[in-house]
Amino acid sequence: MMRKVLIANRGEIACRIIRTCRELGLATVAVYSEADANALHVQLADEAIFLGGSPPTESYLNMEKIIAAAKRAGADAIHPGYGFLAENAAFAYLVNASGLRYIAPPAEAIEAMGDKRIAKLILKDVPFVPGYFGEDQSNETLIAAAQEIGFPIMVKATAGGGGKGMLLVQSADALPDALESARRTALQAFGDGTLMLEKAIQSPRHIEVQVFGDQHGNVIAIGERECTIQRRHQKIIEETPSTALDAALRERICATAVSIAKQIGYHGAGTVEFLLDKDNNYYFMEMNTRLQVEHPVTEMVYGIDLVKWQIEVACNQTLSDIMGNMTLQPKGHAIEARVYAEDPAKNFLPVVGDVLYFQPPPHVRTDSGIQSGDSITPFYDPMIAKVIAHGENRLDAIRKLDYALSQMKLLGIRNNADYLRRILMIPEHLAGILSTDFVEEFAHLQTVQEALHPSALIAVAMARLQGKQSWRNSPNRPLVYTFQHDDTPHTLHITTHSATHCTVQYGDTTHDVRVMAHDAPQLTLVIDGHRQTFTVVRDAGTTYWAHTPYGTFALVWVDPLPAPNARAAAQGSLRAPMTGKVIQVLVAEGDNVTQGTPLMVIEAMKMEHRIEAPHDGKVTHLRYQAGDTVQADDVLLALES
Repeated sequence: MMRKVLIANRGEIACRIIRTCRELGLATVAVYSEADANALHVQLADEAIFLGGSPPTESYLNMEKIIAAAKRAGADAIHPGYGFLAENAAFAYLVNASGLRYIAPPAEAIEAMGDKRIAKLILKDVPFVPGYFGEDQSNETLIAAAQEIGFPIMVKATAGGGGKGMLLVQSADALPDALESARRTALQAFGDGTLMLEKAIQSPRHIEVQVFGDQHGNVIAIGERECTIQRRHQKIIEETPSTALDAALRERICATAVSIAKQIGYHGAGTVEFLLDKDNNYYFMEMNTRLQVEHPVTEMVYGIDLVKWQIEVACNQTLSDIMGNMTLQPKGHAIEARVYAEDPAKNFLPVVGDVLYFQPPPHVRTDSGIQSGDSITPFYDPMIAKVIAHGENRLDAIRKLDYALSQMKLLGIRNNADYLRRILMIPEHLAGILSTDFVEEFAHLQTVQEALHPSALIAVAMARLQGKQSWRNSPNRPLVYTFQHDDTPHTLHITTHSATHCTVQYGDTTHDVRVMAHDAPQLTLVIDGHRQTFTVVRDAGTTYWAHTPYGTFALVWVDPLPAPNARAAAQGSLRAPMTGKVIQVLVAEGDNVTQGTPLMVIEAMKMEHRIEAPHDGKVTHLRYQAGDTVQADDVLLALES
């Protein structure tokens, strides 16, 4: 009997595993880093053990500490979730040697598929993309191989996943820098800088098959998932079934996935990933030997719990034991959107900061690891929630997901929720016309700014009035409030008539406003006879965040008597977009650069970010060197025009 499970992970996947363990009557043990001392997964677990510092190498990637924590807590088993050590064969061997049960595939299968290059050499009767998978990793050999394959090519790290260490290279001139960057990223993320090359398939679709096996040689495929819409080679929208597959193609691709799993003696949950070209030819990319981030869409359509199945297989149950009289027949359509702490308008730059208020949307499934008051730190992946909708058909599911995203209240930190809604509702997506170039093809969606609606301004002003208790009975002395939105000031003149009634002049229009209810942060107003409910919160400074029927807005109250700005930067300075570590300094003081020239590379949230020159100029002062840690908004260098 399994009685207690240690979850060697954090965030939403740890919370997800805890939920199933509770339903099965299993006690749970969380582990946590310094940054996660008050995290939701720590609060939800029956007990939790501190691992170490915030960097993953000091906590979630420390194998010995995790094994020691499991033994200290008296756990019977370890579930790795996804990411961190989930596809680390050395950790799987270590868990097995410790006498603990591992709720994961066999170590040998993880090892076989963990190196994408080796995987392509050992699998039989599997279609591969042409490429170079050799042992010689010298730049000379890789460059020669790329010339033979032909550009464009994909440079890929052979270890790990999640799009890390993966770069599209269009020309031979760009290849040396791409090889260096991919190696560096792979070493940081996976501890292995080995690379391989593949011919870039033009505008493919990304299709993956959910496989599941028991410890008795039985393997099944549980449908496919469409994972084509991606940015930085990381998925942001996933769904099942795919609009690209008919019954015959689905049968062939699922059969190939099952064959791959059987060839390596696989058991547990796994995902076999393919590229599908315009002629419906499919090519094996890799196998993820773990539970996949997007597993909820499969669960919704097939009515199963894959984490429950993982636990039961780890207890040596057969697939027939697990399934009983169940027949795996898909029902309807499911679609998932990944909500990230990032700014789409700044090329999806991850952001850090405080979550002032979070309320998941009603009526749909939301897998999340955050709560109001949490902080998004630079140490971990910026994904903060997954919103999953199920419908009778694809358009039904899309409509439900769009509404759910509009109802989700995530205030205090920039995120991609509005961007996801724009993707969902454009005609091409509604028609299922997709490719992995989708985000680039519709890049204009990244910079669309929701128009500031007068009701949002009025709601923030009313929240400030309520908070200040500054209602007055003098109709001749209006209050003047100015709020800034995207560097544009907006001024309101407010005349109060009673504690719940006022008139608000904005521009040439005067609005009648009545406060019907105020239970912070919720505020119900009737504006010119239109009753609406808003959620308004304020950060520790002067910024108000408002969730409204017209979108979510951040408005900065402009103090009529502002204090001098002691932190004003020198003209021409460049600031760090986030907290992180300087990986490379690509220029020297005195260099003349043109607009777009790479100046520095900063690593944060397990990704590299290039700082580029916003205009032509001369580098006059460098404040940081490679290896230095920078805080968000720190001045990095000066660039004189």
